[in-house]
Amino acid sequence: MIIRILFYLIGLLFLTLGISLAIKAGLGASAWDALAVGESKTFGLSVGNWIIINSSILLFVNAFLQKKRPDWLAAITFILIGRFLDFWLTVESEHLFDSNMVTRYIQLVLAILSMTIGIAIYLQAKFPLSPIDDLMISLNKRFGVSLGVAKTIGEVFALVLAFLLKGPIGIGTVLITFSIGPILQKLRGPIEKLYIKLSS
Repeated sequence: MIIRILFYLIGLLFLTLGISLAIKAGLGASAWDALAVGESKTFGLSVGNWIIINSSILLFVNAFLQKKRPDWLAAITFILIGRFLDFWLTVESEHLFDSNMVTRYIQLVLAILSMTIGIAIYLQAKFPLSPIDDLMISLNKRFGVSLGVAKTIGEVFALVLAFLLKGPIGIGTVLITFSIGPILQKLRGPIEKLYIKLSS
């Protein structure tokens, strides 16, 4: 159980570090993160708090779509994500990356790697998914669409709202959306083996 909790927390720390690096790179964040940034700029509150608010709403949306009770344990995941993200966003990184385009792209690549590593690690713990991730499964079960189509529906919905609220949408949004899946496929195997080795 200690290894499981460690993987869970370390994974979320890497994930939120990656999200913060992507936001600070200024080349575009993932759809749901761009929405949270847009909400923060428009209505106030921190980006992490908007992650928590959006996830809370989706917790009930998913319960409605799947015709079941809300998965209250998932609240632990999205509260931690919100708090960790706010922590990373307060850490000054200007001394690591200046404002020229080359270093911003390097920062974006590091952000994608950090997010993917984080997801690969935190999935090993098999704790409840964040409601944003669970939305894909909810749409799949309710409407019978494929997981890929369900994921696209959720991303497009968030992108439209992020666009309306002037969230950071750009080339980074596209790269994050289409690169995390393939990289995750490569990383999950080795990280799963490490988890099994440490757990045994």
